[in-house]
Amino acid sequence: MTVQKTSASLYDEYKARMQKIADVRNATSVLGWDQETYLPEKGAGFRGQQITTLSTIAHELSTAPELGDLLAELKSRTDLDDIQRRNVQLSAEDYEKQRKYPASFVAELSTATNTSYHAWIKSRKEKDFSVFEGPLAKMVELKKQETRILGYTGHPYDALLDEYEKGADVAMLDAIFRDVRQSLLPLLQQIALQTPPDRKFLNRLYPKDQQWQFGIDILKAMGYDFGAGRQDVSEHPFTTSFNPRDVRVTTRIDEQDLGNMTWSCIHEGGHALYEQGLPVEQYGLPCGEAASLGIHESQSRLWENNVGRSLIFWQKHYGHLQGLFRANLQAVPIMDFYKAINQVQPSLIRTEADELTYHFHVMIRYEIEKGLIGGELQTKDLRDIWNKYYLDYLGVKVTDDMHGVLQDIHWSHGSFGYFPTYSLGSFYAAQFHNAARKQITGLDSAIADGRYDGLLLWLRDNIHRHGRYYTSNELCEKVTGEKLNFKHFMAYAQDKYGKMYNLGA
Repeated sequence: MTVQKTSASLYDEYKARMQKIADVRNATSVLGWDQETYLPEKGAGFRGQQITTLSTIAHELSTAPELGDLLAELKSRTDLDDIQRRNVQLSAEDYEKQRKYPASFVAELSTATNTSYHAWIKSRKEKDFSVFEGPLAKMVELKKQETRILGYTGHPYDALLDEYEKGADVAMLDAIFRDVRQSLLPLLQQIALQTPPDRKFLNRLYPKDQQWQFGIDILKAMGYDFGAGRQDVSEHPFTTSFNPRDVRVTTRIDEQDLGNMTWSCIHEGGHALYEQGLPVEQYGLPCGEAASLGIHESQSRLWENNVGRSLIFWQKHYGHLQGLFRANLQAVPIMDFYKAINQVQPSLIRTEADELTYHFHVMIRYEIEKGLIGGELQTKDLRDIWNKYYLDYLGVKVTDDMHGVLQDIHWSHGSFGYFPTYSLGSFYAAQFHNAARKQITGLDSAIADGRYDGLLLWLRDNIHRHGRYYTSNELCEKVTGEKLNFKHFMAYAQDKYGKMYNLGA
């Protein structure tokens, strides 16, 4: 006679399987982190092979029929608690999504990604989009095919958005970017009429050792646990997490640009605090993972912009910075420094944009991606479309393809649907920060005094500890009382820059 397993024993089996998958994926991530930081040049070939092997093992484990049977059985059980049920539900959704992909499509997409990436590199070197256009066209066709594999009810682009920001769709983003055009553009036009601040002092010689130490000091002040992480240098700053007790950040140091290191430390520190705040007991399970890319970006943007570019933040730290770089900053008043680090200036490059014009960079990419996936735009026309958008929205003329349509790596990887999460993150950040200021007594005074524990505990309690239990909008509504609303970002921008430039005075 077969004895039916208890729900508890089945759940333990499920948890063990999921943690095994997480172990393999995190081992892969360790190799990726090492590749970006310390890997010797001659080790690159075998490292690629090792990562491919582990990635294949993780995919096989996560699509195994035995896992599907286990999830189906657990879904039928009625004696699981809320978190257990949510973990099983989300894992089942992930499993079914992975099983939708035919092996032939996965292989074709992998080959196309490799081809398009190398074409993108060559295209950038030659500053000629036409080199990349053919492989990109192939990639777009495959992403269209992927939308049909995944399925959608509205716009086909919705299927790709859901991969990065569950619950987001074209209808939601169209409304948000309409607000960006109607509300944010007039503010930019007002600022453009003002005298720009002097930023020359930010580009004097700032020795790397002092910059490094200042970055470490800021991360410690924010609450980043160096007993559960470390900082290193990489070409492109990033955060990687192997578990909540091993979350690592990297930064980039330019001795001729103080801001490069400072805000990459704060930005990546925000990501890392989120990862360190995820529940350890949920390791390997959905409720031990970040809610979405948009929510992840909200944590980095909240610390980087709402806190790290605020005047009250620098009331505490500017004296320390002046002491480290006395020759450069001793004669620069704090208000001049504050205005310089918040300069609003339309530019060509998304990653170098200020916190206001940044969203026009994202909007341009969103409109292009939506048009490509919907079939209204063709890759052969992208250079002209890109250049026209930049002139229309930001008033800047694209000088060459490398500084224009070729500047981002995302499309060569097939990452369609990723870009909108950058703006969503900033908008969530403003809404969360506004709620925190209302709910935490004396928050501004604490920040001015260099005390961030109250804010961090609020983020841990309201956002970090929930993992993927809620979708982004569900979490936003739980924390702030309403779904994502652009008015909070707009109010933040109008207050900050209105005071800075005496607008309407």
